[in-house]
Amino acid sequence: MAPKDLFLKMTNKTMSKKLFIISGEPSGDLHGSNLIKALRRQLPDVEIVGMGGDLMRQSGAKLFYDIKDISVIGFAEVIKKLSLYKKIFKELSERLEVEKPDAVILIDYPGFNLRFARQAKNRAIPVIYYISPQVWAWNKGRIKTIKRFVDKMLVLFDFERQLYQQHGMDAIFVGHPLVEAVKTSMSKQDAIKYFGLDPDKKIIALLPGSRKTEVKNILPIMLKSAQILARNAIPPHPFPLPIGERVKGEGNTHNHPFQFLLIKSPIINQNVYDNLIKNYNLLITIINNNRYDAIACCDFALTASGTATLETAILGIPMALVYKVSFATWLIARLLIKIPYIGLVNVVAGEKIVPEFIQFGARPEKIAAECLDILNSPKRNAIIQSKLAQVKEKLGPPGASSKAAQEILDFLS
Repeated sequence: MAPKDLFLKMTNKTMSKKLFIISGEPSGDLHGSNLIKALRRQLPDVEIVGMGGDLMRQSGAKLFYDIKDISVIGFAEVIKKLSLYKKIFKELSERLEVEKPDAVILIDYPGFNLRFARQAKNRAIPVIYYISPQVWAWNKGRIKTIKRFVDKMLVLFDFERQLYQQHGMDAIFVGHPLVEAVKTSMSKQDAIKYFGLDPDKKIIALLPGSRKTEVKNILPIMLKSAQILARNAIPPHPFPLPIGERVKGEGNTHNHPFQFLLIKSPIINQNVYDNLIKNYNLLITIINNNRYDAIACCDFALTASGTATLETAILGIPMALVYKVSFATWLIARLLIKIPYIGLVNVVAGEKIVPEFIQFGARPEKIAAECLDILNSPKRNAIIQSKLAQVKEKLGPPGASSKAAQEILDFLS
């Protein structure tokens, strides 16, 4: 065969790749969509199938299941949907026989994905894990399972790379995709004007999570904390109308010394927020889009544990972490979690740089007092912002999704 014909044959073979991607959570949907875009930039004809959300679908993936049906948090909550998970798992496993992908790419979601890795390996399909399970926080025994069924780990933190390599695994630190994804489109002054805010008032962001169970557990605590912050109201003075949707609590007619922005999850119905907010005497702007511009114009943030802490850290906004789950979930987590902090921003920093208010410690009086202490202390504020900048540096340079895509294509080649 002539060299030119051999090259064309190899090129056509490379261009006909099919990948089976599994994501089960909103953050995984975001990272999965960015990965798909990066894969398509390098290999336009790649075919993507699997499970994810709207962002992965918009990026060109053919989805057999949508995460809206399954996204919950906590052990007790998962048990309630166990029959649905079993049905989805069985059907996706059978899909491997039909689709015959060149590789399976798993994004976080370990309870489901590690079992799915076994199904892929039983069918001799290579498995790549993008965004590692948090084995460093709890259940390190999973590393043995990962080593057995996963061919390559693409990790977001360098300490994860070191951990897996110590166990003899092929692990690559690609950096965190949020470094590239978290961008603002306007200045702080323009954002304040865009959202119809008062530049002379402190702005507090509320980020109660991306799942309905999280919002129902955490948002009331944040709203009570906000009430305490806004207790000393000044004479009535209406806010200018914002572009974001404004929700008013019952009987609220006052302009408080603080302004509150509630960052809405795109997969949660507006009614969930409305039903919670109406019970509080607060004026709140709900942000449906331009979330990073909204967070970046704030002076402080109350955030749920998870991706939001890193997003807020990258934007350099001081924060407090607020988290609460069902009692059963908390009890199990307390027995299993082996690290001193649960906030990713503190885990990456290796120290407690932002306060954490967890479960029974998530008391509005304590949260409000800590928020005020940080806001009223320029020195403490500056120290936190400096530590957040160091966290951003540890997340690696921009281009994580492109690097992950290149590693996947190199592996397939």
